[in-house]
Amino acid sequence: MKIIGLCLTAILLLVACEPNEPSEKPPNIVLFLVDDMGWQDTSVPFAAERTPFNDRYHTPNMERLAAEGMKFTQAYAMHVCSPSRVSLMTGMNPARHRVTNWTLQKDVLQPMEQNHDSLEFPLWNVNGMSPFRGDSLAVHALPLAQALHDIGYYTVHSGKAHLGAMGTPGADPVNLGFDINIAGHAAGAPESYLGTENFGNGKTGKEVWAVPGLEKYHGKDVFLTEAITKEALSALDSVVTTPRPFFLYMSHYAVHTPIMADDRFVEQYYERGLDSTEAKYASLVEGMDKSLGDIMDYLEKNEMVDNTIILFMSDNGGLSAHGRGGELNSHNKPLASGKGSMYEGGIREPMLVKWPGQTKPGSSSSYPVIIEDFYPTILNMAGIDSIHAIQTVDGKSFIAALTGEKERADNRPLFWHYPNEWGIDGPGIGAASAVRKGDWKFIYFHASRRMELYNLAEDIGETTNLIEERREKAEELAGVLSDYLQKVNAQMPIDKNTGERVEYPIEILGNEQK
Repeated sequence: MKIIGLCLTAILLLVACEPNEPSEKPPNIVLFLVDDMGWQDTSVPFAAERTPFNDRYHTPNMERLAAEGMKFTQAYAMHVCSPSRVSLMTGMNPARHRVTNWTLQKDVLQPMEQNHDSLEFPLWNVNGMSPFRGDSLAVHALPLAQALHDIGYYTVHSGKAHLGAMGTPGADPVNLGFDINIAGHAAGAPESYLGTENFGNGKTGKEVWAVPGLEKYHGKDVFLTEAITKEALSALDSVVTTPRPFFLYMSHYAVHTPIMADDRFVEQYYERGLDSTEAKYASLVEGMDKSLGDIMDYLEKNEMVDNTIILFMSDNGGLSAHGRGGELNSHNKPLASGKGSMYEGGIREPMLVKWPGQTKPGSSSSYPVIIEDFYPTILNMAGIDSIHAIQTVDGKSFIAALTGEKERADNRPLFWHYPNEWGIDGPGIGAASAVRKGDWKFIYFHASRRMELYNLAEDIGETTNLIEERREKAEELAGVLSDYLQKVNAQMPIDKNTGERVEYPIEILGNEQK
């Protein structure tokens, strides 16, 4: 049952702009989010040149969307899932909303954060989002879906939620402004992708991960990606012939682990000689792409193409530090590392946008975008001029980039902050903060106090640390990052050896100069 109290007068303070004509219907909006999809997990090239990975994967519907819309080559999310998803739904950077790691258990730190050898981690907002002010260890904000719902949108959530811990209001998307929730709950991965395995339901000890609400597909040869797509489109049937616009948040569990074969597509990858795990992974990617194509076909069939915006994004970089076939930490090349890392492989994402009448077909933009930017952008797309939500919105609308008015950002800094432990070892993985400004990226690792500086225009693979050669630039970005962390009162770990807060990077550099 939807929680009472998320009404317009209680939370929503939005000023809607006047439509061009009184009878004009606001655009439908499809936000297509993939889980753990790397920058290279597609036949659409996002690098300057095609790579072998672009030839490995078969994503014809991503190619179709790219041909009809705009490709963003420098799009970013956070490096693990819940921080990205909460930023998407609030417009806040994780340093501010404090859901800095992935959520699941209520009121407690993750097990891997409880016994770190050198750091004591802060008690971050482990409960995720909340529709109520004052909920313990949760961020209270006006959710994107609620804002759209309150101006008349029919809001559908299909797939992975992972916005609130078990037993909290934020675990159910219906409490966050969605009219319909299909298969979303607290967990961030499915126990099984297979309908023949009831998507994990009935497995003793695995109840947390079992995908809820898809009983009609239990025992059937239906892959999870297909099931949630069918249910999403079925939910839209009730509004396609009405004046009411819809917001579909198509949030796939794919391509997250467990890496399981989608039998509709996997055989071709076996035949090409791919490692068994990688063949299964490629089938997950192609199944996700099939979902995108089904949605695009549905819009064409119902003559909704001209008034529907499609945004495609991933919530973090591609998995590479474990659980994959072949050499670890190599699946996102030329980007370094992968999911969980502050390097580009952990945060740079495939992003596509089609906005009929606004985006130029087949165009590409190097405008840097970060996940919290989707919040103000989508609300602007829906006809909202000014956003006066209860939270401070860090994101900036990228509509000017979509319409071709801006090719480059105005040198604004982009921030990442992770005073946490993911639990997996790998390059760039661990408690850290980072900033990108222009072509320069500065990373600060909390445990070692190591600092790294890269020029991404010249070194996209982050192979050459310029911290000593470009000391002035390092100090500039250390100051920008430190100022921001202090401004938003970001949490920092405690050094167990000293009992003191881990220093801001500018404090380290300042002491070195003395």
